[in-house]
Amino acid sequence: MIRILLADDHALFRQGLKSLLETEADLRVIGEAQNGREAVRYAADTRPDIILMDIQMPELDGVRATQSILEINPTANVIILTMYRQDSYVFEAVKAGARGYLLKDVDGTELIDAIRHVFEGGTLLDPEMAKNVLEDFRVKKESLPDEKRGDLTEREAAILRLLAQGSSNQEIALKLNISEKTVRNRLSEIFAKLQLNNRTQAALYAIREGLASLDDAS
Repeated sequence: MIRILLADDHALFRQGLKSLLETEADLRVIGEAQNGREAVRYAADTRPDIILMDIQMPELDGVRATQSILEINPTANVIILTMYRQDSYVFEAVKAGARGYLLKDVDGTELIDAIRHVFEGGTLLDPEMAKNVLEDFRVKKESLPDEKRGDLTEREAAILRLLAQGSSNQEIALKLNISEKTVRNRLSEIFAKLQLNNRTQAALYAIREGLASLDDAS
């Protein structure tokens, strides 16, 4: 069962999302937040598997709510919901560690597939967004770690490459003929070794160091 928190200030939109998601046997909406502060509190209390986060909400916007949630739980799976692909707020949320974003007019099947993909360890980061975030890190000299690619084993590099290509933990396990538990353990070791906080940073690091290309990102 994939446990989902909905964070959006429009009650009708939340109701529509809940009705859609709960037609699927493996999806369950465990909470609804009508502003960013509620989203942070509910996320801390219930530890949902997926958080669908609106960008523009009262009291605390989606970017700051995402930052606060990830400070409390760096492994939280936040998917940003937005009306516009190029929204600067989306850019900031992805920098903060959101696992990607979806347009609010996304097809229902695509939304459900995206939730399952992120739940399994995938990301929703397209090449253009990855390129822009990387450039912003470069210009502002923000905290992607110094080059440590040589410290990675061949298997660790392969896992990081597949992660950057958008593969879920299950897909990585199948491609490398290892268990999902091994993938999770290796990713934890990679994050610690490279001083990374989340999968989004890991994907960006892999692209920056040439382990994957922007064209490969998904």
